[in-house]
Amino acid sequence: MSNVVKVIEVISQSEKSWEDAAQNAIDEASKSIHDIKSIYIKDMSAKVEDNKITQYRVVAKISFVVKH
Repeated sequence: MSNVVKVIEVISQSEKSWEDAAQNAIDEASKSIHDIKSIYIKDMSAKVEDNKITQYRVVAKISFVVKH
């Protein structure tokens, strides 16, 4: 039997770092999907206020195994 893998695209943010934004994406996605296998960061950006980064943002693709 072979596995079927599904990929979803999500947007996440953090006040700390891009890595934290990526982990937030995994944490939130794992509330409704299981067996997450990978995350691919498609794009990164940041919100700036008063010359300081206030939000780190990622667009990520999360892969997970579809259960039969």
